[in-house]
Amino acid sequence: MRADIVAPVDTMGCATLADPTASARDQRFQTLVALMLSSQTKDVVTAAAMGRLREEVPGVCEEDRVDSGFNLESILALPAPRLNELIAKVGFHNVKTAYILRTAAILRDEHDSDIPATIVGLTSLPGVGPKMAYLCLSAAWGRDEGIGVDVHVHRITNRWGWNRTKGPEETRKALEGWLPRDKWNEINHLLVGFGQTICAPVRPRCGECGLAEKGLCPSAKVVKGKSSVVKKE
Repeated sequence: MRADIVAPVDTMGCATLADPTASARDQRFQTLVALMLSSQTKDVVTAAAMGRLREEVPGVCEEDRVDSGFNLESILALPAPRLNELIAKVGFHNVKTAYILRTAAILRDEHDSDIPATIVGLTSLPGVGPKMAYLCLSAAWGRDEGIGVDVHVHRITNRWGWNRTKGPEETRKALEGWLPRDKWNEINHLLVGFGQTICAPVRPRCGECGLAEKGLCPSAKVVKGKSSVVKKE
């Protein structure tokens, strides 16, 4: 069912927004910034902000090298008002501007200008909580040490009766207690997309849900018919 639906996270999720032509180190930094921008912000807005950063952030020339475009060095060289302008459409952009600049300085001073490869290191950065850290560790370093639980994952797993939890962090611990580790990476992406397109917080589209049709969702409303969904081509 999910494989037939194109959701915003599939094309504009944070794991897709780093410049594939950039160095591995710069891609990791861009992934972290994308996640920091994404908090309480729709994927399309986050993607647009990342596009502006890639297009507008100038390179940095140093004595022994030239860095082109959007990376840690160029962000550190960017005046705060200009960074704030470039990300102005994301939620809480003033706070995020400060977080990004403080994070870049910490990475330069304490992490050899790269992002940490541990949950402890990532969550020590300004504005980075467990959800963001687990997603970043997976996307940037290919390490699945926990499940990134956002509002979609929390809502849907509670609707399905997989857990009875009050918040995302409690949901994460509950899911990790029984879900096979090799599924940890994909569950966020699958359920976020499902929540964006079908299992919405208000007026879920149960008529388009195969689980509801088969009687597998205990929270499903009466299914009176199906309407179209966006298909992959």
